[in-house]
Amino acid sequence: MSFSYHHHTTMPTSFALIPPEVLEHIALYTACSEFLGPPSGLLSLLTLNHTVHAALSLKNNPRLYAQIFALKFDINAAIRRLGADRINATTLSEELVRRCTLLSRFRSRVDGKLTESGELAEGQGDMIDSMLWMAYLMMLENDGYNERQLIEYGRIDEWLKEFWFDPMGSSQATLSIRADIWPENCERMSLAMWLFWMLIKPKAYIEDDDLFRDATGILKLVALGAHKYPLCYPSWNDFIPVKCNTVPSRIRHFSTELQMVAPAPAAPAILSYLTLANALAVSFESLNYIKPLAPTVLSSVTTKSSAEWDGEWNRALSVGNSDIVLGNTLSQAFKPGCLDGVWEGLFTYTEFTSYAALLSGAPPATLQRSLVAQHRQTWKLREYHLLEYPSDVSEDEIFNRAESPKPLTSDPLGPGNPSRGYIPNGTEIRQLEGNGAIEVFERGRREPIIYRSYSSLLTDEVKQKELAKGKVRVKDIFVIGEGHSAWGQFSLIGRVRPSDGFISLSKEYVNGHRGKWLYRSYLVGDTNGNLSGRWRDTLTDPQMEGYEGCFVMSRRR
Repeated sequence: MSFSYHHHTTMPTSFALIPPEVLEHIALYTACSEFLGPPSGLLSLLTLNHTVHAALSLKNNPRLYAQIFALKFDINAAIRRLGADRINATTLSEELVRRCTLLSRFRSRVDGKLTESGELAEGQGDMIDSMLWMAYLMMLENDGYNERQLIEYGRIDEWLKEFWFDPMGSSQATLSIRADIWPENCERMSLAMWLFWMLIKPKAYIEDDDLFRDATGILKLVALGAHKYPLCYPSWNDFIPVKCNTVPSRIRHFSTELQMVAPAPAAPAILSYLTLANALAVSFESLNYIKPLAPTVLSSVTTKSSAEWDGEWNRALSVGNSDIVLGNTLSQAFKPGCLDGVWEGLFTYTEFTSYAALLSGAPPATLQRSLVAQHRQTWKLREYHLLEYPSDVSEDEIFNRAESPKPLTSDPLGPGNPSRGYIPNGTEIRQLEGNGAIEVFERGRREPIIYRSYSSLLTDEVKQKELAKGKVRVKDIFVIGEGHSAWGQFSLIGRVRPSDGFISLSKEYVNGHRGKWLYRSYLVGDTNGNLSGRWRDTLTDPQMEGYEGCFVMSRRR
């Protein structure tokens, strides 16, 4: 977005006598008379004369352009997350120019396709990366305005269709599949996959057979190709990662340089794939799917509330900045209490022989031809929290309760077995009567660790106040539950990885005939989000590729 002007000598000199504050009001109204897109209405004012241009130019009046930004884009999440001291008039005016420039590139669709030679043009890859990072962060900050600018002005949904599914799309996914090779797993793919889920409109794909086939073909590979497309960064094997297994990117956002890691592509691919597959199965029951999900289960969490994306924002930051987060203290990537309650959803599986062929090096066509079956399941989960107290204050002093149990240790359970939900082998758990807590006995430790149920904390106003003040914080989260599917009743037990909120649950069928399985996922969206992840067999060594499928769960409404 650029502003130029030409001096008009015929303009009445009296116009230059308008008080600056009145001129600004006129400019603001003119700039925002149309909500969508750049403030192009300003051009007519900027070309009036030197005096008006000087009063309204970007260089001389950043406050005006900051006001324009706030009327066209969402700003509350940025202030909440970055701090008000980083969001000033100059910052907002610069961000306005940047966004209008990149939104115009989405709108023109110049970067959605490869060149005629089937390659990216020089500098095109970097430009696409900048566009995708901007759009992804805009959606994490979306309270209604950002999404409208992206869709209604930038037409990003059309851009994404071209990027992903056009034969010459700049994702190169279609070209790869036609050559029967796996599309590249990279940051660009991850960001575009997340944007696809955030902005998905299933009806547009259901009504176009070719588009549906192309979309589900790519989504199926990423959703079910666990050996090629990871579910999480860092590796799921590590409960307390030493370092991330992908290189962070340095992102300029509101004039602040952030070090972030684009989230892994599997979670949004699973949500998108199952959304489209089940939407079609509602009309065509002859497909190889069991009974389709109710429409409420796989709804996008684009709820016009940026608070729903606080976890994703903090996860991208925390994983990207290993100096401060890759430890055993719970980061803000997970909001305590989000798992408590009843969940409904499904799990899918492919033929074992087909999946074994994939692990032996079979091309993507093998997975695309594989039949996918699904079963419904229901979970009832309870969170148990290990609370951390100041080292010089006892629990009795904090809560002023004579009947409180002995102060809790600040040392959580050890890292544990990744194939058993990060629970150390030999660990025993005992439910305490009446006070909503469990005792966890770890082998080699003299005293049990007491974890309090989230529901008991909700009913204790004193504890809630102290948690809110930060005097007490959640150090570790244990998850216990039970559920049922067509295969029978089962128990669930596991933990939440502190650094990034990665959830790992061991699933064991009551009758024992169906064995043990490991369910790993992220909560995509906070309070109203979906669990999206993969299950895995527990007989294969965690360091090796195993038999896997995908699953989704949504909170019962």
